[in-house]
Amino acid sequence: MSLSDLKSTLQKLGNKKKAAILQGFFKTGAGEYAEGDIFLGITVPVLRTMAKKHRDLTFKETLSLLQSSIHEERFLSLLILILKYRSTDTGGKKTIYEAYLKNTQHINNWDLVDVSAKHIIGDFLKDRNRAPLYALAHSDSLWERRIAIISTFHFIENNDFEDTFKIAKILIADPHDLIHKAVGWMLREAGKRNIDSEEKFLKRYYKRMPRTMLRYAIERFPETKRQSYLQGNV
Repeated sequence: MSLSDLKSTLQKLGNKKKAAILQGFFKTGAGEYAEGDIFLGITVPVLRTMAKKHRDLTFKETLSLLQSSIHEERFLSLLILILKYRSTDTGGKKTIYEAYLKNTQHINNWDLVDVSAKHIIGDFLKDRNRAPLYALAHSDSLWERRIAIISTFHFIENNDFEDTFKIAKILIADPHDLIHKAVGWMLREAGKRNIDSEEKFLKRYYKRMPRTMLRYAIERFPETKRQSYLQGNV
C-alpha cells in the first residue's frame, strides 16, 4: 500500500464525534499546549493494528507520516518506527534514534512522547553515554523535556534509577503541569521497584516539588505515609 493509500484508509477510519472529544482532551484550543492539532478520531488499538500491517512502509515514508499535521498519522508513524527499531541492526537503530531526535517538533503531545520515548531513545542509550537526555531536559521545548524523563522508563524497567533521579532534580521546578505529571510518574515507577531509592530522593526534595508531581510520586504509598508527605511532616 502506498503512503497516499494509507492516508486515505486512515481518513475512512476516522470518526468525527471521537475526533471532537480527542481535540478537547488533548488541549488543541487557542493558547493550549496542542493548539491547532488535528484529530481523525481513531482509537489506539486500531492504530496498533495498522502499524503491524504496515510495518514495511519505507523509512522515508514513515518519516513523512511523522511530519503530518494529523495526530493519528504521527502516532502511527511512531508505532511503525518502534517496530522497525526492534527488527533492525545497530546501524539501523542509530538511524532511527537520530531521526527521532531530529523530528521532536512533530512528537508534540504527551501520548506521542509516552508511546515512543522509552522504546527508541531509552533503549538506544541504555549502554551508551546519556548526555543527550540532559540536553533534552534543559530544552525550551516542553516535549523534549518530557522525552528526557520518559526515556528513563527504559532504565527503570532494568532497575537503573540514577538518571531518573538526576533528571527529576533538573525538572523539579519546571513550570508545566505535563512535566510535573511525567516526573511524578517516573518517580513512582522507580519506587515500585525500589521504594528506598524513591524515598531517599523524596525526603530531600519533596518540599520543593509542585503538588501534582508529589501526588503522582506517592500515589501508591500507604495512606498514612502519603498524608505525611502531603502535610510536610516526613
